[in-house]
Amino acid sequence: MERTILHFDLDTFFVSVERKMDSRLEKRPVLVGGIGDRGVVAACSYETRPFGIHSGMPMKMARMLCPEATVIRGDGGTYSKHSKVVTEIIRESVPVFEKASIDEFYADLSGMDKFFNSYMMASELREKIIRESGLPISFGLSTNKLVSKVATGEAKPNNKLKIEAGEEKTFLAPMRVQKIPMVGDKTNQILNNLGIRYVKTIQNMPVEMMGKVLGKNGIALWNRANGRDDSPIIPFHERKSISNERTFGKDTGDVKRMREMIRAMAENLAYQLRNGNKLTSCISVKIRYSDFNTFSKQLKIPYTSADHILIPKIEQLFEQLYNRRMMVRLVGVNFSDLVTGNYQINLFDDSEEKLNLYMAMDYIRNRYGTDKRGNSILSWGTTMEIPNIASMGNPFNGEPPIIPAHRNA
Repeated sequence: MERTILHFDLDTFFVSVERKMDSRLEKRPVLVGGIGDRGVVAACSYETRPFGIHSGMPMKMARMLCPEATVIRGDGGTYSKHSKVVTEIIRESVPVFEKASIDEFYADLSGMDKFFNSYMMASELREKIIRESGLPISFGLSTNKLVSKVATGEAKPNNKLKIEAGEEKTFLAPMRVQKIPMVGDKTNQILNNLGIRYVKTIQNMPVEMMGKVLGKNGIALWNRANGRDDSPIIPFHERKSISNERTFGKDTGDVKRMREMIRAMAENLAYQLRNGNKLTSCISVKIRYSDFNTFSKQLKIPYTSADHILIPKIEQLFEQLYNRRMMVRLVGVNFSDLVTGNYQINLFDDSEEKLNLYMAMDYIRNRYGTDKRGNSILSWGTTMEIPNIASMGNPFNGEPPIIPAHRNA
């Protein structure tokens, strides 16, 4: 059976939410992100694009390019709530869908043309989202996720586009190669050095040649350039909480050890949030004493996945909770009220260095793992160069950052 895949993308999502809350921002250049000189642009309105502004750009540079732009710090919790509204509308309207990020969705409408017109259904769903959420949204419709996503990009702003079955290759042919998802700056430079600037050139090349140039990625790129993509829709299931507990081999009264354990748990869970594109707004600490009496304390906080926010809060909860001065059997940390949120939400922390640090730390965890306590294999007081950090999407510069290593070795 031929697939029918729908891709939705909320247009300039953060900016659109701000405009919904303040109509004075309509048709004005708007920047959302860190408001200090070292902050970065999390989102920018279409009015700022002619000035060369784009997401991930240092805010200082963006303000220089467009001095008349309104700069807004942004609020991750607010954006998550608006995203949830759209998520619920889609959930009620389609048989299966995937939430790819806070503002991006896929839906599988395969087989529905036997009963409904898929394009008409998608159009009606788009109108419903606009009407009930008050946010602009675009969609692309085709036989696979890749072409639908590219079609959405071509449809923007606030529009729709359907690519008929069999027209995928023709649709992609005149585009520049960087329009294909998976083609970053490094791959684009390699292709440009080979004189490959348009998708049509890749389509006309033997797949073996692309394999020799870029290995397995070259073969995948050749298939994508030809409009081939069989990646499935991953059904959306919102995870509500994550937790970590440690039962000591022998009951302990060592407060320093317990503090270190609590801190390591919070750090590890924060990493899991970022790795899964999640944010939390409710944190809690649990202590079970040697007499098996168990106590917990929780705190509501703004949505975040940042260590420097979560760890001090967890430590604060532990200090408030541990007051019996008895031997302890178990300690635990829990993050709940989770929502899906792209990592760029953390750009509002208004620090280029912090974002670089988190990217580097998470890179090290992914590559080298953790120690027995769940900490990164690093220690404060030394420096370490992280290779190829720019290829991970670092928006700030092309050089790998030199970072202080982790304090909890």
